[in-house]
Amino acid sequence: MEGKEPNAIDVGRAVGLTRPVRENDAGAGLGRLSLGEILPAFGGAKKARVAALLSNSPDKARVVAAQYGVRPDCIYSYDEWHRLAGNPEVAAVYVVTPNGMHREHVLAAAEAGKHVLCEKPMANTAAEAREMVVACDRAGVKLMVAYRCQYEPYNRRAIALVRSGRYGTARIIEACNTQVQGPAEQWRLRAALAGGGALPDIGLYCLNGARAYTGEDPVEVFARIWNPPGDERFATVEDTVAFMLRFPSGTIAQCSASYTAHESRDMRVRLGEAWLDVGNAFAYRGQSLRIARRVGDEEAMESPVIAHANQFALELDHFTDCIQTGRRPRTPGEEGVQDHVLMEAIYQPARSGRPVSLSAVPGRDAFRGPALDE
Repeated sequence: MEGKEPNAIDVGRAVGLTRPVRENDAGAGLGRLSLGEILPAFGGAKKARVAALLSNSPDKARVVAAQYGVRPDCIYSYDEWHRLAGNPEVAAVYVVTPNGMHREHVLAAAEAGKHVLCEKPMANTAAEAREMVVACDRAGVKLMVAYRCQYEPYNRRAIALVRSGRYGTARIIEACNTQVQGPAEQWRLRAALAGGGALPDIGLYCLNGARAYTGEDPVEVFARIWNPPGDERFATVEDTVAFMLRFPSGTIAQCSASYTAHESRDMRVRLGEAWLDVGNAFAYRGQSLRIARRVGDEEAMESPVIAHANQFALELDHFTDCIQTGRRPRTPGEEGVQDHVLMEAIYQPARSGRPVSLSAVPGRDAFRGPALDE
């Protein structure tokens, strides 16, 4: 996940984008995730356009605005939400700031009467995330969390196959998301802005992925955390985390994330009659799918090729459709709250060394909206 920042969209009309504070905190103004992935994705979106920018870096914002056809009077600073509220072209705000700023910006957007698409993790704590859900409900605006992998075609195909029962019951899920993190000055290594280290930043993909693939929520969690001795980058956040999730159906997910391991973003599901492997499952692009199963006396391997679609564009169009039709998003704020509840549970055994049991959540997709259309 690259440097993050907010924006504004047009869902029939438009969305605005928001952003961080200082250059060392991912850049004042528009950050790498916005510039490198989200803003270009609007070119592939069918229902949304960029109508405004929120940034505390006016010079940079003017350059980006010119590039994307945003009028100069539709550039706002973080203390100008009242001006944004009066812009009828802006229907929603895409919040892409550091995690510790999400609550502030989502609450401001809700008060301005704008729907909100918020990057994950949703906040720093479950309490903050719940407050964001309540604020949006009271304001009568929709809140969606940008779990882009749940909209990505290869992950969607794998989820459908796992849930179909075609290859038997899922027994083991192996999810790994690792990347070598940079210098200590960045905001992701500061607990106040990040809420944690590898777990909420990249381990969340494994957690949310395991929940999405099974449709279930775990009834038991266990975890271990390790930090390199003497590495100042991990004074307030964790470097490496490994955690286990046990689901009501008996599926066990083994998940791992690290800031000091070479990049890997893969998901594998071992079922009774096959295994599925989604390569680059959590990456921005480059996904693949392999299905291995027994055919007679031989092991057969299939590698379906699925048409590429930009994950960010897909989630932008889904959010737009939800606003236009009144439909509940597939990944609403409640989905983000549940991940925070589970991450807080995962931190407990990492400290105590003892597994933590959780109350069973009945049914599938308890915190999600209606299934996506094919």
